[in-house]
Amino acid sequence: MNTVLDCRGLACPQPVIRAKELLDSQEQSSVEILVDNEAAQSNLERFGKSLGCTVEIRSSGDTRHITISKAPLGEGAKPVATAPAPEDYRCDLPGTGLVYVIPADTMGRGNDTLGEVLMRAYIKTIKSLSPLPAKIFFYNSGVKITATESDLIAPLRELAAQGVEIYSCGTCLDFFNIKDTLLVGQVTNMFEIMDAMAGSAKVVSPY
Repeated sequence: MNTVLDCRGLACPQPVIRAKELLDSQEQSSVEILVDNEAAQSNLERFGKSLGCTVEIRSSGDTRHITISKAPLGEGAKPVATAPAPEDYRCDLPGTGLVYVIPADTMGRGNDTLGEVLMRAYIKTIKSLSPLPAKIFFYNSGVKITATESDLIAPLRELAAQGVEIYSCGTCLDFFNIKDTLLVGQVTNMFEIMDAMAGSAKVVSPY
């Protein structure tokens, strides 16, 4: 049975520090850590993989369950002491001050069919850029991207796993009656959207 470590509400790097202490002190091979934000999830995933561990992630409401399982000796396991210092895992990752806003499910003006193709390429390309955005906000018909099953959900989840915070406008989700089908990220409001845009170093939009 896994040891469960509840780190919800803790600021980084505390979840990594506590996970490291537990892995250092126990004989069992698996630890489940509970967190409530993308940055902590990303940092714990990086920490586990730096040890050669298997990392499994699942969500339950606002809680993310990160299970770190040690590999058997001789099969890629590394001493916990070889991992980067927990202090290196900060909550400000990716820390670019860059915000993306996506206000539609198509890109550009003109032909909507072409616009859908362009938007798909746009979303899939973000993960290849450097620096990554700190946050991505979806609003108006853009929320259909985060709440509709498609091949765009996987690249968005990859970005979330790397610490990119993904938000969808709650009013917009309600308007399209798709709040219950949100597949990635979390619900936000106009104040948080405007506050993030006003405080960012740069705002990028495809529309």
